[in-house]
Amino acid sequence: MIAFLLLQTAEPPAVPTDWAALAPIPYTSAPQMTPHLTAFVGSEIAAGRCTLPRPADGHYVVKVDVATLIDASGVIRQTVPHAIACPTVEQYAAGLVAGFARGNLTVRPGASDSWYRATITFDWHG
Repeated sequence: MIAFLLLQTAEPPAVPTDWAALAPIPYTSAPQMTPHLTAFVGSEIAAGRCTLPRPADGHYVVKVDVATLIDASGVIRQTVPHAIACPTVEQYAAGLVAGFARGNLTVRPGASDSWYRATITFDWHG
């Protein structure tokens, strides 16, 4: 019983500083971005809540890296978006990663809690 309680209160591994070195999140099926998912980001930029210069050709590409802690049973324990000077989009991307991962991660027998990287790309013409 005490060992169980100790496991429950163990500190998760710290967020790595070198996100480029993280393995990609082990999705079973790659998530698909839709115009509906991207529309939120476009509306945040159009409303001025994110400072992003308008591209000359009107084609926006916004990428958000998200460090993702997955426990040994394949459950997302934490998502940490990389700052892009737009907190609403950062949190939105972190939420998308968690949603995309639900029931969609490759089984990792014998794995321990590990950090992975996901990149969400929002691509649209504004």
